Amino acid sequence: MTTRNTENSGVQVEVCVQDCFTEASGMKPAVDAQTWQKWFECWLESLSSQLPSADSYELSLRLTDDAEIQVLNSQYRQQDKPTDVLAFAALETDVPQLEELRSLLPLYLGDIAISIDTASKQAQQQAHSLSTELAWLAAHGLLHLLGWDHPDEETLLEMLEQQTLLLRIVGLDVNLD
Repeated sequence: MTTRNTENSGVQVEVCVQDCFTEASGMKPAVDAQTWQKWFECWLESLSSQLPSADSYELSLRLTDDAEIQVLNSQYRQQDKPTDVLAFAALETDVPQLEELRSLLPLYLGDIAISIDTASKQAQQQAHSLSTELAWLAAHGLLHLLGWDHPDEETLLEMLEQQTLLLRIVGLDVNLD
């Protein structure tokens, strides 16, 4: 399902949500497409100083299971095991683009894939809701799309602090203990 921000707010974003997990099982999604749209709008607005210049942005979010994310993790990271979140950034730093194209099309940031299976386990371990865990993982994926990385303890802590801030912006709270 694709949702588009049509309001005149600061950052315009289109989020394509593919909830493969609930589509296959017939279950109600833990987070609906409108909520995802709102969260990503808020997050991108708060991160606007880190965004490449564009009139609007686009990204996709795929909610899947451990089997599919294991295939992706093996194919793209050479790790043949499930993981919680993968991010595939569409932009490299300093990508040259014609100004005309920036105003005509949304700037595609990339794809985020989250395993509902792993997210459910982690939510139980952290004693918070599945919705909160999904938001946590989506915020992590978004930061990767924007160039954040965590090759060492210091940058990981900075990224975790930023994720905590992003969740607070949308009214969620996490405990990092």
